[in-house]
Amino acid sequence: MRATLRWAHSDLRTHRGEALFLVLATFGVVVSLLLATALFGYATNPWERVFTQSRGAHVWIHAGASARTAGLAGLDGVESVAGPYPTAATTVSSRGARASVEIRGTDGRPDVGRPLIASGRWLDPAAPDGVVLESSLARALLAGPGDVLTLPGGARPLTVLGVADSPEPRFRQGERPGLVWAPPSAVPTTGGEHDQVIGLRLADPADTDYAVQRAVTVLGAGAVREVSTWQQARAEAQGDDRLLGQILGLFGLGALVAAGLAVHGAIGTRIRGHLRDISVLKAIGFTPGQVTRVFLLQHVAYALAGAVAAAALTEALGGRLPGRLGDAVGVWQGLPGHAATLTGIPAGVVLFIGATTGLAAWRAGRVPPVPLPRTAAPAGGRLPGPLRRALGLRVPPALVLGWHRTFTRRPRSLATIVRLALPLTLIVVAMSAWTTIERFHSAPERMGLAAALTVRADGGSADAATRALLARAPEVADVYPGVEVAALVPGQTATIALRGLGSPADPYPSTLAEGRPALGPDEAVAGQGLLDLLDVRVGSWVRMTVGGRPQILHIVGRSIEPENAGRVISTTLDTLRENDPELRPTLYQVRLRDGADPRHVAAALSASAGRGQLDVHVVSNPADGLSPLRGVVVGLLGVLALIGLVDLLTAIGGTVRESERDLLALKAIGLSPRQITAITVAATGCTVLASVAVALAAGLPLSHWLIDAQGRSSGIGAGIAQVPSPLALAAFGTAALLGAMALAALPAARASRRRLADTLSAVG
Repeated sequence: MRATLRWAHSDLRTHRGEALFLVLATFGVVVSLLLATALFGYATNPWERVFTQSRGAHVWIHAGASARTAGLAGLDGVESVAGPYPTAATTVSSRGARASVEIRGTDGRPDVGRPLIASGRWLDPAAPDGVVLESSLARALLAGPGDVLTLPGGARPLTVLGVADSPEPRFRQGERPGLVWAPPSAVPTTGGEHDQVIGLRLADPADTDYAVQRAVTVLGAGAVREVSTWQQARAEAQGDDRLLGQILGLFGLGALVAAGLAVHGAIGTRIRGHLRDISVLKAIGFTPGQVTRVFLLQHVAYALAGAVAAAALTEALGGRLPGRLGDAVGVWQGLPGHAATLTGIPAGVVLFIGATTGLAAWRAGRVPPVPLPRTAAPAGGRLPGPLRRALGLRVPPALVLGWHRTFTRRPRSLATIVRLALPLTLIVVAMSAWTTIERFHSAPERMGLAAALTVRADGGSADAATRALLARAPEVADVYPGVEVAALVPGQTATIALRGLGSPADPYPSTLAEGRPALGPDEAVAGQGLLDLLDVRVGSWVRMTVGGRPQILHIVGRSIEPENAGRVISTTLDTLRENDPELRPTLYQVRLRDGADPRHVAAALSASAGRGQLDVHVVSNPADGLSPLRGVVVGLLGVLALIGLVDLLTAIGGTVRESERDLLALKAIGLSPRQITAITVAATGCTVLASVAVALAAGLPLSHWLIDAQGRSSGIGAGIAQVPSPLALAAFGTAALLGAMALAALPAARASRRRLADTLSAVG
């Protein structure tokens, strides 16, 4: 045992850099997987906690004021109900911020869908103008207990008594109104639509679609305004955090496989370079099992050191990371399975690396005690005809022989190319993800965000006056009037967003991934989320119900829809007017000129219109929620580059050792040490060049498929994937090639200047 430890210690002193790289690679892999687990827990746990503690309703139905909702409590599968509560849609202002809200009247603390007070207190009968804000709305308004909310039309102001968490769909500026709980007397009865809302808590959540269908049948399709379910609320709450977790987990697993292969290749190369040392160990009494254990335990110890350090630092400092990563780690540390995950993931990584190490270590144990003599003849045999002709054309011998050395030892060279290509492929995928996020900001019109602003006018504003006001702004390029209503899908199990925008003469510029624009009568384009919900495709006819009236549309194209999980169908305003001639525009999509700042233009339009006349919002960009992904991508690139560096150093070491057997022959034909060095450098460059080609050939289609698959699952739809520019890919390949050749130059130069006696010893 003492001899084993002494040999391992001596080997560690000889290969400190390799040991450090393996420790750091394991550290990066474990950190990535732990952060991915934390983000998954953070995406799911807060909403589930709020839903459970508040006894949340599985279905919320908005209906007209005359709808008879009493019969819903007796439906099969309905355990209890919340409400019905009177509601009114309006806007509120606080500290210069405005938001669309739904004011919901309630006499007391609900038993189903009970808001969880986060700050302040619940409604007080002694404060008839007191309200409680949902937490996401409170953050958007920068409002808290004690602040005053102003309403349009000179209505009496409201005082914030508290802020509460709710499992219902959260406030999204310009898309979904925020929730305000108020006494019934504080619910406005004029200046907005006055509906009622009722929540259904089901005995079996799996029966949600059936319960919605039965409820709509009881109320009547014409009385139902909107339906939202717990699945939609959960999906919105998880949103970007779950996506971050998926990306971290994917790259973490990929890096783990790359690290395992890197360790396997490193041990294999070291075994070929230490055949004499292994033979000496066996000659002095080491058994094959002892030799195997030396290599196995040595590299498992490196992996264990990196895994323990990663777990310890994530536990101690993970909560201090900026943004949602730190919040995710803090929430994850409070979950019941935190301790098991914190030990299980590092242990799994160490076991995986141990398993990949075991095969190479077993091969080391099978090295014979007496090393077989090695021939000094080049292993690649004669030069092929094309290479001989290249020499005749005065192609540099170093390049020709370097190419020959790389591609004549096929099994070993292919294994090296594959090991190098794996981290490079993941780097290409990461670059594509970065490019896609950047494209959402640099070219939003190509990603389904043609309009930069959404404008809603108050009920007293005329369409012509509003359009004239918007057109006077010099930064405004186009204005598209329209409406957006909730429509019941066939089967009456859910509601979708039906939009009427523009006209056949001036159509809204939807970003199409399939089909053609909707220009004819009854034609429409739909998002991927709607196509999946209805199980239809481009070319289908769909029937929906709007305000009790059927609306039949022909889907002629699939558009990129970042909003409402893609559950959007868009047609022209003229098409909707055929079904309802009295329909008037209620919103305006505004496209700005290049270089205009949407926030500055929104503030200017609000100021020019006068207080309360226009509700102007900047269209939310889905890439804004992925801003933490940029730092994650940088960290992943560092881990993958480190793994690639380990593979590269292993390949260089193997190439240098293999060159020893050719050294005498190369010197005998008159090649100088500089030319021999160039052969090794060229061989390394050819290997890396082949790996880069494989990485590009595999990484670009893989990244395109992964990003589009994520787009389809989120409802946005396929067609958003963007690959890096040719210049960026060329820079990536050039950096990898030049870096590899620079790293190979020094060890190759040392090997080419070895003494003749050392060369004979190495060959013999």
